[in-house]
Amino acid sequence: MDGERIWPGRPYPLGARFDGEGTNFAVYSRDAEGIELCLFADDAVKELRRVRLSERTGHVWHAYLPGVGPGTLYGYRAHGPYEPENGHRFNPSKLLVDPYALAISGDTDLQGPVHAYRLGAPEGDLAYDDTDSAAAIPKSVVVGNHYDWEGDRPPRTPWHRSVIYEVHVRGFTMRHPEVPPELRGSYAGFASPPAIEHLVRLGVTAVELLPVHEYTDEAFLQGKGLRNYWGYSTLGFFAPEQRYCTRGSRGEQVAEFRGMVKALHRAGIEVILDVVYNHTCEGNHLGPTLSLKGLDNRSYYRLSPESPRYYMDYTGTGNSLDTTSPPALRLVMDSLRYWVEEMHVDGFRFDLAVTLARDPDYFDEASRFLVAVYQDPVLEKVKLIAEPWDVGPDGYKVGAFPVNWSEWNGKYRDVVRRFWKGDEDQASEMGYRLTGSADLYEPAGRKIFASVNFVTAHDGFTLRDLVSYNEKHNEANLEDNRDGTDANYSWNCGAEGETDDPAILALRDRQVRNMLATLLVSQGVPMITAGDEMGKTQGGNNNAYCQDDEISWLDWELDDRRRALLGFTRRMIRLRLSQPVLQRRRFFRGRHLSDSSLKDLAWFRPDGTEMKAEDWEKPFARSVAFLLGGDALVSPDEHGERICGDTLLVLLNADHEAVTYRLPEVEWGRAWEILADTAGASDEKRDLIEARGTVRAEARSIVILSRPAER
Repeated sequence: MDGERIWPGRPYPLGARFDGEGTNFAVYSRDAEGIELCLFADDAVKELRRVRLSERTGHVWHAYLPGVGPGTLYGYRAHGPYEPENGHRFNPSKLLVDPYALAISGDTDLQGPVHAYRLGAPEGDLAYDDTDSAAAIPKSVVVGNHYDWEGDRPPRTPWHRSVIYEVHVRGFTMRHPEVPPELRGSYAGFASPPAIEHLVRLGVTAVELLPVHEYTDEAFLQGKGLRNYWGYSTLGFFAPEQRYCTRGSRGEQVAEFRGMVKALHRAGIEVILDVVYNHTCEGNHLGPTLSLKGLDNRSYYRLSPESPRYYMDYTGTGNSLDTTSPPALRLVMDSLRYWVEEMHVDGFRFDLAVTLARDPDYFDEASRFLVAVYQDPVLEKVKLIAEPWDVGPDGYKVGAFPVNWSEWNGKYRDVVRRFWKGDEDQASEMGYRLTGSADLYEPAGRKIFASVNFVTAHDGFTLRDLVSYNEKHNEANLEDNRDGTDANYSWNCGAEGETDDPAILALRDRQVRNMLATLLVSQGVPMITAGDEMGKTQGGNNNAYCQDDEISWLDWELDDRRRALLGFTRRMIRLRLSQPVLQRRRFFRGRHLSDSSLKDLAWFRPDGTEMKAEDWEKPFARSVAFLLGGDALVSPDEHGERICGDTLLVLLNADHEAVTYRLPEVEWGRAWEILADTAGASDEKRDLIEARGTVRAEARSIVILSRPAER
């Protein structure tokens, strides 16, 4: 190690950065009295060297070690007061993961001495423990900075042409028969030709990856023989999760992740990361000491103002990151910029984003976090999606985020489920959600793509289970079926779970097609959950966060029903991307535009007359139609040219009986074509319907018609 020399080094950038000759180490701690850097042998057990960081600049402790290079394993020990009642939890017996580590190697053994206090002591977390934890702690890894991106360029798909596919890196390919066994469940497997071919043929424009930041399994799961599958338990905000790497964990995961991004970009597919900055895996005051808690607890976490021994918990996990604190906010912002600039990702979906925007206690549109994101020149180039709620007071904030954000629209999800389930009085809200949720987003000056529409997500029933189960069935989670939401708005169509009844199966298939078709003709940005296009089931489990097995993994062995659904989904995505009226960037006005004879949006009763305000509350409002006037669409495309698309007419029939619709009386010089019928009557052929015609919509079905625009 170059004579084990130590140079002063630099306070920036934070983390371990190799420059070709040595490595600069820099770590923040305002309240520590001393920081030691520990270097480990390749076995990750033997501590080779301990270096006291004597240089300190602006609360950053730093040193440069010549000869220390990529693959080196390291960690920190922080000296200072152990005073939980004052918010200080320093304990140099506990090895700490570098918050800025670019890679992490090894698992966390939560059965080891990873707590800063003596477990079982009467004083609880006040009882100091001096047992060394190094053997139970994963090690940070020095990573080289060279990677050949081969001219990689982001696809930059416009929001209005985006179709998002929410997917788990591991679960996507674990059962894929055409992916080589040694690649399944990995970044490399995700980048393999069979996996990418599925995405391209499906037609999606972006993958939204469930968390890929390094995370750890919870102790209670380890005790049950289960694992955290989803990954919402972050340990390292810069490090790609090592369990998705085929080539080891000594930094190889960084290159393999980059290779996946590069391959997806070549296929024209964007990469959006589901990121968890609202909390960490260190839990509450009784949780383990793994990183931030031992480095500078008061700077990184939101502590109770009444007693800083305890944590403010807006996330349901025991702690909340304090983005009102400059070092914590800097950690988040540095991480986001790193993933854009160094890992080439195209956007982020922020888990429990309301927690990040609490300033200090309640959501604030001008919070320090939201302002920091707004002014950042790197982040203004990427897609930003908020999960606009958390579990704290006044935590449901759909529609409240600033103009540069899109949001998961939970109101869209709920009303689409209720409408097709057959609940009463859903039509009025359904009308708002189908047309971009102007009531939520337009008053604040936001665009139509502020709404990310979805019917299912990783958290909850799959689409197939949504029409197959009235109740959740989470027994495999070993929590006595207490976990997971009961507010599913699901309907089993006449039998709970699997059945051989052909009538029930036909109805379930139609309901699945109804919700997929609804999603893909709605204004806003559609998000499909991986597997829904192929009829994926989790056996009624609506909280499969700990099921790293066949319950969660995609099943690629398709029978005729599932193969037909895949074909239908592909056709619906193609329809969406071929029709300009389904890709609006501005909200509807409900009036004639330009010299067109059509309104941009009009709603009709089954008898063909335009709906009035009082009609939305009538019983027939389960069966309505809306017209999107292609001739009236005059907004320019991204090249400045006038868009002139087909006019679409969508007939919705959520009633239990068939309904005959009279086509609305607009210009009749051209015939209507049936593009899709979820009842199956026109799945392939394109029927022509002449002027003043009628169309029969079967019970619980959608019929989509088009009429060519005047060119």
